[in-house]
Amino acid sequence: MLNLLRIHHVAVIASDYERSKHFYTEILGLEIILETYRAERDSYKLDLRVSGGGQIGLFSFPEPPPRPSRPEAVGLRHLAFEVNDIERAKLLLEDQQITVEEIRIDRITKKRFTFLADPDGLPIELYER
Repeated sequence: MLNLLRIHHVAVIASDYERSKHFYTEILGLEIILETYRAERDSYKLDLRVSGGGQIGLFSFPEPPPRPSRPEAVGLRHLAFEVNDIERAKLLLEDQQITVEEIRIDRITKKRFTFLADPDGLPIELYER
């Protein structure tokens, strides 16, 4: 059996690289590990550190196709980040003019969660510890 240790990274393709870079670094507060411009692909790759382990790779490509639907397209459904205080996280995001859905309770775990979207509409879940 394969022994997977943890998720290393999640890759996200942005339609507007600078706007998404601002969102993930300045709004969500992810730390930049390395930013690389790949001239042969006319593409940026931004490696971002997620607290507690793992990374997000933010990519730009010329004219990427749009996401087929939200969020029930085949493939990645959403990113989920754990937070200590869901209400505080929601308020901090709303102070940055980010639309955040109402806080809900997971029927199975009884934990609180909410959703927002990145600049391209990729669903992001915040899940309370």
